Amino acid sequence: MTDITRNTVPLSAVPVGVVAVVSEVVGSGIISRRLMEMGIVPGVRVRVVKYAPFGDPIELRVRGFNLAIRRSEASQVTVLIEVGEEGQS
Repeated sequence: MTDITRNTVPLSAVPVGVVAVVSEVVGSGIISRRLMEMGIVPGVRVRVVKYAPFGDPIELRVRGFNLAIRRSEASQVTVLIEVGEEGQS
């Protein structure tokens, strides 16, 4: 069994155009709950569409719709980058 935690990064560090799979939403506060209500849950694929001029907010493609979240919120989401994927989410 492989340890995927070695290959995970925060969503805030994923480059534009890259597809990643959510592995964990860290924390138990209202922000974490709100992210999960918006569809950012473990196992879902997300693609970073673009960063705003100063890097905040981040536009994501999740489950067929676009979503903008703050960089601080994205740092609470741990993802596994899909290597070799330039696809759609």
